[in-house]
Parts: sequence; structure tokens; C-alpha cells
Amino acid sequence: MGNRRIKILEVCAVDLTVKTLLLPLINKLMEEGYEVDICCTPGNESKKLEQLGYKFKYVRIDRKINPLSNFKSLIGLYRVIKSGKYDIVHTHTPSASILGRIAARLARVPIIVYTAHGFYFHENMSKFEYKFFTTLEKILGRYFTDYIFIQSEEDYRTAKQLRIIGENKMIYIGNGVDLEKFNIENVQIDTVSFKTALGIPPEGKVITFIGRLVKEKGIIDLIDAFVKLARDYRDVFLLIIGDVTTNERDDKTKEEIKEILENVNFKDRFIITGYREDIPELLKISDIFVLPSYREGLPRSIIEAMAMSKPVVTYNIRGCREEVINDETGILVSPGDIESLSSAILKLYKDPELRKRMGNNGRKRAEELYDERKVIEKELFTINELLAKLSSRL
Repeated sequence: MGNRRIKILEVCAVDLTVKTLLLPLINKLMEEGYEVDICCTPGNESKKLEQLGYKFKYVRIDRKINPLSNFKSLIGLYRVIKSGKYDIVHTHTPSASILGRIAARLARVPIIVYTAHGFYFHENMSKFEYKFFTTLEKILGRYFTDYIFIQSEEDYRTAKQLRIIGENKMIYIGNGVDLEKFNIENVQIDTVSFKTALGIPPEGKVITFIGRLVKEKGIIDLIDAFVKLARDYRDVFLLIIGDVTTNERDDKTKEEIKEILENVNFKDRFIITGYREDIPELLKISDIFVLPSYREGLPRSIIEAMAMSKPVVTYNIRGCREEVINDETGILVSPGDIESLSSAILKLYKDPELRKRMGNNGRKRAEELYDERKVIEKELFTINELLAKLSSRL
């Protein structure tokens, strides 16, 4: 490639994805001498990151299907990519990965990489939806993608089975977190004061959810399960960490949550924080982590909870069942089974020794499998290999 710096464009729908998921890779790429730009919808987080020196190219990318808006995004992405003369375009999240890969191919980018944080199709879809989205992935894989990083091992096996792309053009990379940051021994807070500031008494038992407040994350299921529990046990609190973005596919669930809370007489036991940056501290005061999601890749929030030695209750779906060993690091529940979800939480609530054992097992599993540094090493090694192959052809 000569002596010039390699240019990489990281593409995703929203700036929060950059902050919460992509910065470790971006930082490593820049450390290695690559010139990295970021393309996403403008927002508060991207403005803060710009002040720290990160370079953004803005294109509004909706998460929902909207033909006119999606077409405008495609044109915007094409212009950014064409003018930037990038060597690699690396896409993330469903809508941005569809539009970004098409735009990159039209702009004749030499290398197009897609990270499947979780394929959009999943086992709980209708047959028609599943067929549509798997066919779309095959078309994108064949004509618009040079390489796929896959976070979930189950997704990797599915991609091989469906022949989404050639086996020599994809790699299972896993997912991970900073195991020093997410380590209960390293989080130094006064838990009593921290809980009091949130409106939780010192002896209160905390059930925690982290995620977007959308239906597919199962937040309504969790609230229904918690209501069943909270009627009989007055010392339980539900800590809901997260919000929705302005370009979200689901913009109704947050209002539904408000309506539910208006009709319960213990709304003081629902603590809704919005987006927070002090996740290790919030997990330290938590007793049980719950993610009743209907669609995941390899969810980072569960890894964070396990790394913080917390037992996990989650639905038995792709990604979640890969991370959580049933009855060892947590409890797997059939999707949509509110009674079983409530019972699983109650089982852990009543048994502090079980919580401790599962939490300790979860930490060990995180240390063995979910170290962020190893994930980034795989990505960087593959990117260097792709560039080396490109150079040999020039």
C-alpha cells in the first residue's frame, strides 16, 4: 500500500454504539498507525468524542425500515465513502451494515468487513421473516462483503450451514469486556451511600436490567415478572438502566412502561436511570442480573454482569445460552414464559448462597472466555492479513 497510512471507516447507526462497543477497537487501530474515521447518526456522545479527537462523518441512519430515509442514508454513506477514499469500510449493527456495505461496494472500496454482533434473523421469527432475512444476508455476503467477524459461536455455525459467505471469509471472534474494569474487587464504592442515592434502602435486594427500552429486549416481560414478585416481597427493587434512541425501530415500549408504572402502587421500587456510564458501580450493588431478550448476538451486558460476579437470569436464546450455563452461572428460561421468569428470580432472591456460587462461576467463565483484549487481537490480525493479501495483488 506504499508508505501512506491505511484509512478505515467504522460505520454504525448510533453514536452510543461507538462509545459502548467500538472504542476499544478504534483505539487499538489508531495505536497501530491506522487513520480511523467514524460514520453514524449525530448525537451527544459523538460530540463529546469529537472533543477528545475522534473524527466523525455524519449520516443519519435509522434503525427501522423506512424506504425514503434508508435511501437518503445510502446516498449519504456513498458520498462519505467515495470522498474519503477508504481502504477498509467496517460496518456494525443491522441497518448500518446493510446500507454501509452496499454503499462501500458502489464506491469500489477494496475491503468491506462486517461484524455480525447478532444476525437479525432468529429462531423466534415467522418462517417468512426468517427466510427473507437469511436470503438478504446471503445476497449481502456474496456480493457486498469481503469478510465477516462473527461474535456468537452459534451464529458462526449458522452462517456456515446457510452458506452466507465462504468459510475462508469469516471468523468467530467472540465478545469481551475489560476484565479489570468489570471486577468487583476493583470497584471501590460505599454501597450503602450508592444505593441510598438511587432511592434503594441498604437492605434492599436489587434486580438489574441493562439495555435499550424496546420490546425485543424483553423489558415488558421483566416488569410483569417483577410485579408478581414485588407484591409479596417488599425489599426487592428493579433497577432499569438504559433508554431508547431517537431513530429506534420501537418507539412505543417506553410509553408502555410509563403506563404500567402508573397502575402499580409500589412504583418507588422501580428505579429507571436512563443511560449511565458507571455500570461497574451499578452492578456492584446488584444482586441478580436479568436480560429476558428475544434477539441477541453475544450480549455484552451479560458478560459484564458475570465479570462482576453476578448470577444471571436470561431467556434461552442464541447468544444468551452460549454465555450462561444453566444452573451453574445462572438460569435459562423459555422466551415469553413470565411465570418461569418470575420463579427463577425468586429462586435466586431466596438463596444468597446460590447467588454467590453462580456469581463466582460467572466470573471464572468471563476470565476464561470473554477477555476484550483477545477479541481485538483477532480482529487486528485478520485486518492485517486482508491488507497483506490486497497489497500482494496490487
